[in-house]
Amino acid sequence: MISLEQVEVMIKAELPDAQVQVQDLTGGGDHLQAIVISSQFEGKSLIKQHQLVYGALQEAMATEAIHALALKTYTPEDWKAVNQG
Repeated sequence: MISLEQVEVMIKAELPDAQVQVQDLTGGGDHLQAIVISSQFEGKSLIKQHQLVYGALQEAMATEAIHALALKTYTPEDWKAVNQG
């Protein structure tokens, strides 16, 4: 099993400026949701943003330490806009 902190560290290794929030959706430790805010997402499609995060977690997903990952990615500007409502 992988800890939420390990997932956060893995994402930040690829996206050093990222703000990362990881939640365990089921309590089993392998169905996770991650919210990732990074300036490296600017100008990239949603698919490219998700590919960056999946790339960071490739090993954990290949070994099925993470079975499912719900992913939400934002640029800092998008995150501000979402949270001002």
